[in-house]
Amino acid sequence: MFYTGIVVEAYARLKSADFDPQPYAEFVETAGQPGLEIGCGDGNPLLALRRRGLDVEGVDSSADMLERCRHRAATLDLDVTLHHALMQELSLERRYRSIYLAGPTFNLLPDDQTAVRALRAIREHLTEDGTALIPLWVPGPTPADELGVAREAIGEDGALLRYTPVSEVHDTVSQTRTTTTRYERITPAEIEAVQREWILHWYSPDQFRVMCDEADLHVTSLVDDEDRPATATTTDYTVTVQRN
Repeated sequence: MFYTGIVVEAYARLKSADFDPQPYAEFVETAGQPGLEIGCGDGNPLLALRRRGLDVEGVDSSADMLERCRHRAATLDLDVTLHHALMQELSLERRYRSIYLAGPTFNLLPDDQTAVRALRAIREHLTEDGTALIPLWVPGPTPADELGVAREAIGEDGALLRYTPVSEVHDTVSQTRTTTTRYERITPAEIEAVQREWILHWYSPDQFRVMCDEADLHVTSLVDDEDRPATATTTDYTVTVQRN
């Protein structure tokens, strides 16, 4: 997923919560190093893991997000290795004992074919004893009373940043949610505006297990957020996989 300009700034300022680094640190410590965070964005939780001394690299599809991450790392006096690549086109020299996505970034892949390509790329970047951690989400429709309602924040330079979900199509057949969003950056001199579509694609636990089989990955765990086996009605679940 590409981010540019005011979309990056608005995302960084308006995201509702930061990821707790503890579960990802524990995963890397247990599965082993080196680690790779896919979809590292501007460095959350990657930089927290680096501060703990963990050998973890990051990859993201957005050059602008990676530049923000480098700036944050420099501010914290941290060394960090970052890669610019699409998840499904990952081709790095190093192999990793632990690969993880922080949050349901995998849901940003638009269709099953792209998802299987990404799973195959993850497999190719695991060591023989490596493990990958993939959080997933089955999103419901955005509540109607939230469409057309703006959220605002102040940018680093004092500009007003505004995010508005304009409209949405929630398609249970294709298992996609497409939200048209408008980003604005407002200063006394000008108003910049970008409108784009966010596509989320979801899978049932059984569907995802089949895709892992197709990518030659063995599912070692598939659990909900209370560590219980995920069922057909589970909306938040985490999958761990290893090479077959």
